[in-house]
Amino acid sequence: MSDFLISRREMLAGLAGLISRPAHAQQIDITRATTFVDKAGRELVNAINDPRLTQVQRRDRVASILRVAIDIEGTGRFILGRYVRQATPGELQDYLKLFDEIIIRNLSSRFGEYRGVKFSLGRSQQRTEEDALVSTLVERPNSPPFTLDWRVAEIAGQPKVVDMVAEGTSLRLTTRSEYAAVIQRNGGRVTALLDAMRGQIAQLAAREGA
Repeated sequence: MSDFLISRREMLAGLAGLISRPAHAQQIDITRATTFVDKAGRELVNAINDPRLTQVQRRDRVASILRVAIDIEGTGRFILGRYVRQATPGELQDYLKLFDEIIIRNLSSRFGEYRGVKFSLGRSQQRTEEDALVSTLVERPNSPPFTLDWRVAEIAGQPKVVDMVAEGTSLRLTTRSEYAAVIQRNGGRVTALLDAMRGQIAQLAAREGA
């Protein structure tokens, strides 16, 4: 668990091609989804490459963009899966709070390291009536480019990212499998996952010097 959600996969962890439909999703317009991803991606690139920002300011700016772009609560519930029903109200509340902190700390820290990053749109495709997949190419200095697909759904009337697919790997499905494994190894106790998540936050905070 010490390496829990941490590499290129961990960079985007927690966002984790999903099979089930996002909760409370409405019909998606592919042009609207593409425009949304383009705007979010360019805002991230601008924040990452802004020479006026300190590392802390850059991380905070990236975090604020991610909070607007991602359906964090819906993603967190999907990842917890059947254990949503098993968790007590208090455990679920703690889980969602911890998940929010993990996803924002992890992604803002990882994205914030990518000075000189470039971002370009690829093709967009309708997956179902309720979600679309928008492909992008991410280029970084001294690193090979990689494909990052954003799965977008309409949540409460707004486009939101419900998954990221890094080079064919759905990060939401991967994270769901990892979380379930932690719970199963510990007798089905959701509290064991909460403890592991608190440990991960402590690791991320130590890396940030927070």
